[in-house]
Amino acid sequence: MSEPLKPEMLADRLAEVYLIVGPLYRKVSRIVESDQDRMGMSVGVRAVLDQLRREGQRTVPQLARAQDLSRQFVQRMVNDARRAGFVEFAENPAHQRSRLIRLTGPGQRAIDAVLAREHQLMGRVGGGLTGDEVDATVRVLTQMLAALEDIDRAG
Repeated sequence: MSEPLKPEMLADRLAEVYLIVGPLYRKVSRIVESDQDRMGMSVGVRAVLDQLRREGQRTVPQLARAQDLSRQFVQRMVNDARRAGFVEFAENPAHQRSRLIRLTGPGQRAIDAVLAREHQLMGRVGGGLTGDEVDATVRVLTQMLAALEDIDRAG
């Protein structure tokens, strides 16, 4: 097992990761957007539906915080999803003015179809990647995100 990198070398290597993550995210977004007519949702609606699928019903502020997006943007995505019949509002016993957002049956089926397509596309990734390599990648990205969140909170 190799030794942890010194801060200056770690910074250089993580900069390489950023150079890949940005274009990767934009490419995935473009693919989802190009499938929008077929899949029936935008990237923003997809993100809301996936979060609701993973975490259950949430308020708009909770969705926005978890995605590090503005409440206004998330509210627009929720409104779009509601118009499409993918989500519905539910009373929130903890807060009268902040209703819960939950998936409908059509919303569950829609996000399941999008995820199935994405998994099919991700299955095409080559390179003979191992589970350990993917675990390491997830660990690195999680650490990077946590460090940036700490910096963001410190302002």
